[in-house]
Amino acid sequence: MEFATMTEDHSALDRRTLFKATLGAATVAVVGSELAPTAASAADGFDFVVDCDDWGARPPSSPIQLSGNVTNKIIVHHMEFPNSTDYSLEHAKQLARDCQDLHMDTNGWADTGQHFTVSRGGYVLEGRHRSLETLEAGQQQVIAAHCPGENGNAIGIENEGTYFTETPPQALFDALTTLCVTVCRQYRLHAYDLFGHWDFRDTDCPGAAFYREFPQLRRAVQAGLGESAADAPARRWPDIWQFVGGPVVQLGQYLLIASGAKLTASGTFDQKTIKAVQKWQSQHGIPVDPDATFTTATWETLVPALEPGATGAAVTGAQTILAHKGYAVSATGNYDAATQAAVTAIQQLHGLPTTGSLDLTTWCAVAGGTVRESLS
Repeated sequence: MEFATMTEDHSALDRRTLFKATLGAATVAVVGSELAPTAASAADGFDFVVDCDDWGARPPSSPIQLSGNVTNKIIVHHMEFPNSTDYSLEHAKQLARDCQDLHMDTNGWADTGQHFTVSRGGYVLEGRHRSLETLEAGQQQVIAAHCPGENGNAIGIENEGTYFTETPPQALFDALTTLCVTVCRQYRLHAYDLFGHWDFRDTDCPGAAFYREFPQLRRAVQAGLGESAADAPARRWPDIWQFVGGPVVQLGQYLLIASGAKLTASGTFDQKTIKAVQKWQSQHGIPVDPDATFTTATWETLVPALEPGATGAAVTGAQTILAHKGYAVSATGNYDAATQAAVTAIQQLHGLPTTGSLDLTTWCAVAGGTVRESLS
């Protein structure tokens, strides 16, 4: 289970939280009188979500908190549970109970870590209490425990199964699409605001095979929202900041090193990295972010155009994150044939010209962002 070593973390809310209220453990109202035993459908409103009462959730061990942060993304996970062939509603409810037991009894959390869970049979279940209530309101989100640094900013969706080499069944994919469309509508998000867990943490979640379906998932969500690719920004970069970590932070550090910063590319967003980001922003006329966020302008002034044969820290950064995402490359610092092949594969996945070189848009796709072409 990809949550097993994580701790519930609200510390990252200190600067970004505009309002945070502690509430009693109120009972979540049942939405609709009976769950239709069919795959999730957007036409059902919110009735396609099995709420905590309906799957037999335990009460939280402490009050559920709401975030005053602006919800700015969806983070998709896989559970690293077995790829069950029991697609029934009863199995889905047991899955939710098993997950809550693990998170409360083993991880020591107040409740289920994620906001919502999707079963392999295509059932959508509420995770942490009050997630459905706040989704319906579309104003605030529950503070969760699915991704430290993003727990008050992102809606977390767990998907039953393990997807390193397999992809999810169609029923899960379709239900996840419906849920993401609903979340986007309620929180005024877009298809390009959808990311994977490893875009913000050092983890193998959501699995390489599943992650490579994300362009398809974003296109399905975009269609459900009735949006056009022309409405999307050219590039939606992962907005990493001082409370996240992992390969994308390591990539940012390698890019800063390539630009002259004295850092260690550890993947930990340490004080030296904070200072280097802010120094870069100041030197390049970019608003200096107090949380050292890699904003779009920060990314786009940092990434160099690279071609096969190039060498250096920026190449090492690209190779490191490509290797983490399952591509057969080694972090040598030399832009070799294996690196060119991996970059070409990324370009094919996102509908980009297959040059094998790292231009601005390809860099965004490598970093885990969304590019307009992949929505077309």
